Amino acid sequence: MKKLIFLLLFGLFLMASCNIYFPTPAGDIPPPVEEYPVERVPEPTGELDVSYFYNYLSPYGLWVYHPVHRYVWVPSNMARGWRPYTRGQWIWTDYGWTWRSLVTWGWAPFHYGRWGWEGDLGWYWVPGNVWGPCWVTWRHSDFYIGWAPLPPGVRFIQGVGIRHASVRVPSRYWNFVDGPNFLNPSVYRHVIPYERNVTVINYTVHQTNIIIRNNKIVNNGVGHDKAQKITKKNIGKHALKDTQKAELRRMAPGTVEVYRPKIKKNENAKPKSSVRKEEAKGRISESKTSVTQTTQKKAPAKKDETMKKFHEREVKLMEQSQKKELRDLDRQKEEKKRVLKTATEKTKVEREFQSKSSQLKKSHETEKVEVKKRHDKEKEVKKKEEEEKKKKEANKKVKKKIKK
Repeated sequence: MKKLIFLLLFGLFLMASCNIYFPTPAGDIPPPVEEYPVERVPEPTGELDVSYFYNYLSPYGLWVYHPVHRYVWVPSNMARGWRPYTRGQWIWTDYGWTWRSLVTWGWAPFHYGRWGWEGDLGWYWVPGNVWGPCWVTWRHSDFYIGWAPLPPGVRFIQGVGIRHASVRVPSRYWNFVDGPNFLNPSVYRHVIPYERNVTVINYTVHQTNIIIRNNKIVNNGVGHDKAQKITKKNIGKHALKDTQKAELRRMAPGTVEVYRPKIKKNENAKPKSSVRKEEAKGRISESKTSVTQTTQKKAPAKKDETMKKFHEREVKLMEQSQKKELRDLDRQKEEKKRVLKTATEKTKVEREFQSKSSQLKKSHETEKVEVKKRHDKEKEVKKKEEEEKKKKEANKKVKKKIKK
């Protein structure tokens, strides 16, 4: 009887706990399971619904009908190499790590919904109605910090958190930076080319720590103390201050403004204007993987120069991170040899690390080849786009002459 009572009480205890879970990609060491009291974030009860996103974001991109996610949004005129959660700044707040976007529309896609990527569309956003400081998962090592947008299909469950065992984060979703650059207001300038991600993932530990505390969704990610150690910086804390205008997101010592309206679900809502996925392909630039607006004029020479600088920066970041990994491998080798006494043992370690170094260098060479392939393809696509543009302009001139 006592045993039965004990088992019942234990079962009730488990039911009253809240596990925040995110699947670990194959080969990763799962983070320790953490338990929190069940807390419920109130359902949004405001007058706005998801149609507000459709209307607000239309001038900044293209709404596409997606066979799986219904309507998704592709941003327009984004800078070369753009990825979600790169044009902005990471800030530590009472909600954990909070993304402060530099773009006008950033209040919506980086705090509600999920980001996905497909070769035909590039990066696209799936609307959601639950606000969070950021919807990302994390990785870290002694000298890397990385984050990736949670992909579509990762659901937030009221009173529970995030659970979806069948979804994994693709390697190209990750943004990795050298630790000291993590807090940089221009963090996008320090993101390592994604061709390096597979190698860097093997250097890092996966950690998702999205919890519900005091009716708040908190993304602790890489813990505050751990982040200070990796970044080698003192990290202050900011309080969030609500603003009623999306365009106002001022930051002052100790506070940062956020626009976070309560959004209700509305299954019947849809954009006033949208295109089919097949039609969207023709309006998306392969060299930028975002919608190209023909109204934005820029001299071709200037564009080529921008592409050149971007490619040079990527190559530099790639080479710097590769050298750092090799130096770290040498450091590990010397530390291991230091505690050994016999020459035989030291020789064994030397061979072991020689093999590791050889494998790492091979991976580095593969990465260099892949980055060069992408850069060459981007140059080729851009050249074709410019040629096509010249043809269209020439045809317009001919049509005007005919009309006259």
